[in-house]
Amino acid sequence: MVQSPKKLIFVSDGDSCRGQMAAGFAREKKLANLVVLHAGTIPSAIHPLAVAVMAECGIDLSDRSSFTLYTQTDRDGDVVVTLGSEAAAHCQNLVGNPPQVHWNITDPLLVKGGEAAQRDAFRAVRDDIRRRVDSLFDEGFLPALFHAKANADLILDHVSEGVIAHDLQRRILYFNAAAERITGYKRAEVLNHDCHEVIAGGLCSGKCSFCDGSPPPEDNFAKEIEISTASGERRRIAMVLSYMLDQHGRRAGVLACFRDLTRETHLARRLGEIEQFAGIVGRDPKMLALYDLIPELAESAVPVLIQGESGTGKELIAAALHNEGPRARQLFVPVNCGALPEGLLESELFGHVKGAFTGAIRDKKGRFELADGGTIFLDEIGDISPAMQVKLLRVLQEGSFVRVGGETTVKVNVRVISATNKDLAREMAAGKFREDLYYRLSVVPLTVPPLRDRRNDIPLVASHFLKRYAEEANRKELEFSAAALDFMLSYNWPGNVRELQNWIQFALIKCKGPVIGLEHLPPVALRAVTQPVPGPAATLSTGLKGRLRLTRDSVREAFEKARGSKVEAARLLGVSRATLYRFLDEEASPPSPENSQ
Repeated sequence: MVQSPKKLIFVSDGDSCRGQMAAGFAREKKLANLVVLHAGTIPSAIHPLAVAVMAECGIDLSDRSSFTLYTQTDRDGDVVVTLGSEAAAHCQNLVGNPPQVHWNITDPLLVKGGEAAQRDAFRAVRDDIRRRVDSLFDEGFLPALFHAKANADLILDHVSEGVIAHDLQRRILYFNAAAERITGYKRAEVLNHDCHEVIAGGLCSGKCSFCDGSPPPEDNFAKEIEISTASGERRRIAMVLSYMLDQHGRRAGVLACFRDLTRETHLARRLGEIEQFAGIVGRDPKMLALYDLIPELAESAVPVLIQGESGTGKELIAAALHNEGPRARQLFVPVNCGALPEGLLESELFGHVKGAFTGAIRDKKGRFELADGGTIFLDEIGDISPAMQVKLLRVLQEGSFVRVGGETTVKVNVRVISATNKDLAREMAAGKFREDLYYRLSVVPLTVPPLRDRRNDIPLVASHFLKRYAEEANRKELEFSAAALDFMLSYNWPGNVRELQNWIQFALIKCKGPVIGLEHLPPVALRAVTQPVPGPAATLSTGLKGRLRLTRDSVREAFEKARGSKVEAARLLGVSRATLYRFLDEEASPPSPENSQ
């Protein structure tokens, strides 16, 4: 097996004359498979005295070029030798993180006196360097250093985690085999290059410290991000960022260690183990399908129309589409179109010039202009007037608009996400919403399910808000009573998650103890206790009290409809699984079929 050449680099501070002399002696060793390089830390020509004193030893440097460390193309050495007190500080971020040997050799150019004194100084430095090079080669130090470097690379190439290092200018210094496997990029493609020069959009599509050179906000900073591989595949990774320090303890770069979570995240979603994503809480299959779709849509700039009842969390979905994509570092600008009259909405969206109307005392940018490069979220889009629909259509078609009262066309690059709780198909049929605008907005339609269609998420969502508001109120160890949970599971939730959120805030005010019961819920909830609640459970009993008092007949009917599934039976009955299990335990002969789950 042919081994790749080993690289030995000599680096001197100031000009490169000491590095040139050391490289000259090293080449005389004629070690097989060894490439010897040299560099200085400042631009310089080959010093004539260096050429002269080396010629006395039979080594010709006259045809050797002089390099600076920062223009040297071969910077991924296996061993680096620094000559001079300051050279080491310039070698902290060499590609491949090679082991370093430091020789504190005086710069002969600093010696005072005439040419004879300087020549003697060059000879003294030459002889010192020759002794050190002989020791490095002949006493086995160099092979040991090469071996240590090879073992370190071997270890890092066989760990399952990706390892990437870059300096504070985003230049990639290290890229192990796992990083190649996870990202799809080859080491030779990225080493010694700015991340953005070789990878379109950066490794993470613009969402990590590789993008602007910023170090992590703290040492050992952990986060999860979506990255784009070389083939365009999306992968979710868990990354820990740490500082790399120079010999003086100053920040010199960033080390990123990461592992691929794509498969386990996918499996966890399928098994219902994922309880929230991007601030959205729920593990119902309908929500898991949304979690899968959001990262895919986030990468695109196509318009998305989010449909769903009021209070289902449409703005959370829109924010997730923005934050999970390449526009995450730009602004997310929400606009409630239904809350503004037409004249004010036009100015709010497109801006106005000074004097355009009474009160326009200065030029003002609109929301589209503020969102340039980012995302604008048009909530309640179904409420805008026909005239505004025409103006909005032009922005979507041409990416441009004119400010109110202005004459100059403004071009923007904005992703448009809209939302409505109206049935736009019915609005189009009634002539209230333009078809061409609908198809522009609804390139990808999303539907957020109402809370009553994902009842199994109700305890999870309720616990999420209870924990949040209890922490804000500095209250601990709060929980819901079984009766309160049963009621919330059976309630129809016309206001969806927003209504549940309000209930819990109300209950925290009324409840002074550790358990939130039925009596702590809002009056509207207590009034519903005596009223039948629409939904699947209503066909099995005639009211909330009847549902809370399970009967053998209603349970048997639920099991028949659920084909033996206890989870589905509990949903049909409008009670929690715990309540159903307690009822079955109390019965002498449970009605579940033999194959019930």
